[in-house]
Amino acid sequence: MRDVNTDALRGHMDALLLSVLESEPLHGYAIIEALQERSGGTLTVPTGTVYPALRRLEQAGYLASEWATVGGRKRRTYRLTSAGRTALAGERSAWQRFTSAIGSVLEPRPTK
Repeated sequence: MRDVNTDALRGHMDALLLSVLESEPLHGYAIIEALQERSGGTLTVPTGTVYPALRRLEQAGYLASEWATVGGRKRRTYRLTSAGRTALAGERSAWQRFTSAIGSVLEPRPTK
């Protein structure tokens, strides 16, 4: 399977980041690794895309961060807030509607 183009992720990055942080707090590089792992290696997201999105989600109140020592290094760790959980639920609902609509268009129609 080939990598997904970063442009194709535009508009979905917030949902992906919130989802990765749903189960546990992670630092930035671990978030990138989790995206790759959960996508079977098809999502290769550059740090220049992830870190600004994390800052934006934190400013929106969806994430909280704190400095922690991970593997002997000081790293900023991000966690989902209750507002972030609500936003993630909305993102998942919107994703279901979107994929359903696109699927309806892409499915082959029976020939008459």
